Amino acid sequence: MAPEPGQPSIRTLGSTAAPAISEPEASSSNTDLQDRILREPLRHSDFFNVKELFSVRSLFDARVHLGHKAGCRHRFMEPYIFGSRLDQDIIDLEQTATHLQLALNFVAHVAYRRGIILFMSRNRQFSHLIESTARACGEYAHTRYFKGGLLTNAPLLLGPGVRLPDLIIFLHTLNNVFEPHVAVRDAAKMSIPTVGIVDTNCNPCLITYPVPGNDDSPPSVQLFCELFRKAIVRAKEKRKQLEALYRLQDQAGASAQGPTNPPSPGAPARLGAGHSS
Repeated sequence: MAPEPGQPSIRTLGSTAAPAISEPEASSSNTDLQDRILREPLRHSDFFNVKELFSVRSLFDARVHLGHKAGCRHRFMEPYIFGSRLDQDIIDLEQTATHLQLALNFVAHVAYRRGIILFMSRNRQFSHLIESTARACGEYAHTRYFKGGLLTNAPLLLGPGVRLPDLIIFLHTLNNVFEPHVAVRDAAKMSIPTVGIVDTNCNPCLITYPVPGNDDSPPSVQLFCELFRKAIVRAKEKRKQLEALYRLQDQAGASAQGPTNPPSPGAPARLGAGHSS
């Protein structure tokens, strides 16, 4: 249903905030500064250097490679499975490292652009950990019962002008009864990008950035929470550093040019030494 005249759309804001209204000269300089800040990370493949946050060895030590029983395997997870040992699936950590680096890089870019990031899970065992992680990096978490339509029908349930998250991170894509989380489907309907930890019994099709890995062991979940927190905090600090750097460069350039004092009208022009009056 189309919104009424004067009523904002369902997703009122995108990944970047709307520019504030200011004076023309200040607005142009601020716009140029923001454009330079937003364009700089796009020139590098790993601007935030997230690949140094983890290694395959750290994933192995956190038991990320341990999957479910072979009988619980989801057919769409077969490309990410290295093999099976004692009837338990083993996840290929080389693919996990590749997908995790892409996911962390995307999370860092969203945080750099001041997007809203929502951590989501329905596992009661890790509710406190996930909420603490979101609070530590200045973002949001939802670890309770998720009502269907909360994203697709947000203006009616939450009021007009509500801003939906720019990114949803699923630490668990299944609910308490091992069914797909309702928010995964709703986020796909609303074109909200998602990052999800998908175990061997999960469906990765609706996740924008699936990360194959163990979502049941406490060391594994703690590692993923720590990596997401570091990526978000690093991106926000990088944004502050670039803003300060570009402002200093602009001030230095303005001071180097110096003020210009043109001669006032009617003042006599100075003659050179080689000219006579």
